[in-house]
Amino acid sequence: MKTYSAKPSEIEKKWYVIDAEGLVLGRMAAVIARMLRGKHKPSFTPHMDCGDNIVIINAEKVKLTGKKLTDKVYTRHTGHPGGIRRKTVGNILSGKRPEQLVIKAVERMLPLGPLGRRQMKNLKVFSGSKHPHEAQKPEALDIAAMNDKNRRSV
Repeated sequence: MKTYSAKPSEIEKKWYVIDAEGLVLGRMAAVIARMLRGKHKPSFTPHMDCGDNIVIINAEKVKLTGKKLTDKVYTRHTGHPGGIRRKTVGNILSGKRPEQLVIKAVERMLPLGPLGRRQMKNLKVFSGSKHPHEAQKPEALDIAAMNDKNRRSV
């Protein structure tokens, strides 16, 4: 018996839209990373981009558990001496680009390298409830219904 390896012509990509309002960030990111990778398909091939396209709306309304809003800190460096910049999750969500929080959470669950960068291009994240991908007819994916812990009410 031979191991199946999908060819680029055999890969079928679907479009999904996810409403992030009230969803727990880490649990949502884990489901999205799995779908971007293509691990939910029986034809999964590790070295091919066989994942689906994901559109996330209402990214600014994502929830976090515990005290992560004030205690979790994202650090970056400008490249200049003394250029360390820190932002809390609360500052990111109330800032100009709250969708960056969702993007970083998913990005850190994908493999490093060219394949991971290619799979990240299949992720589209928007702060509001509108998105420009209606022409692709994305299916609604209800992550909150998968598990009770995926939704945070307060």
